[in-house]
Amino acid sequence: MTNNPLLQVNKAGISFGGLKAVSEINMELHQGELIGLIGPNGAGKTTTFNLLTGVYTPTEGDIKFAGKRLNGLKPYQVTRSGISRTFQNIRLFNELSVLDNVKVAYHSLAKHSILSSIFRLPSHFTGEKEMEEKSLEFLKIFELDKYKDEKAKNLPYGQQRRLEIARALAAGPKLLLLDEPAAGMNPQETHELMELIAFIRNKFNLTILLIEHDMPLVMGICERIYVLDHGQLIAEGTPDVIRNHPKVIEAYLGEEVAE
Repeated sequence: MTNNPLLQVNKAGISFGGLKAVSEINMELHQGELIGLIGPNGAGKTTTFNLLTGVYTPTEGDIKFAGKRLNGLKPYQVTRSGISRTFQNIRLFNELSVLDNVKVAYHSLAKHSILSSIFRLPSHFTGEKEMEEKSLEFLKIFELDKYKDEKAKNLPYGQQRRLEIARALAAGPKLLLLDEPAAGMNPQETHELMELIAFIRNKFNLTILLIEHDMPLVMGICERIYVLDHGQLIAEGTPDVIRNHPKVIEAYLGEEVAE
């Protein structure tokens, strides 16, 4: 781990019509860390993700990634800077094939120009072949290659979650934000997901920030955890610290985490 944080959030927040949704968020993520972000419904977790990815512009504070200020950047600019995300509600291109869903992410990084595609120049075909080969590699990693020609909407729920993560990784991020990836999964799927997250963190040398309500998953995989309540951070620390933190127990986790 380096001394310089990959992501640095300094007193960031946003207000809607005078109402503070999140306020004075301070976070630091270093290269290679796997960090959790938890809290009750309405605590501001997804709003925080929206601030980090350019969906919302902070009305207070600063967000820096790899030393570059993100405030005011559009989502596609944030993606190009090295941050990808998944969503609480799966957002796939349902009518496209599994393969094309992953290729979409590569198109945002395509090296060949629009003109080369319009005039069907050699660089277009070279670029398309390269994107297809790389997309297939990701599908193999996620054991989705056998579904490559299926429409995304026809995949089982757990496989759709895997596809969304594969697509996010195809954009080549340094930081991956996962918004409740285990939502709707059964215990076996959740266990497999936990192993998959650990695997991709190591294989792609990623930093991962994870929103999740499944406490065994969070406590079992995250090295540090931030806790939000009513738009403010109330605790930060290792799983053992969070498990026994009085404010966390009172605000959200209850006795089940202390057990």
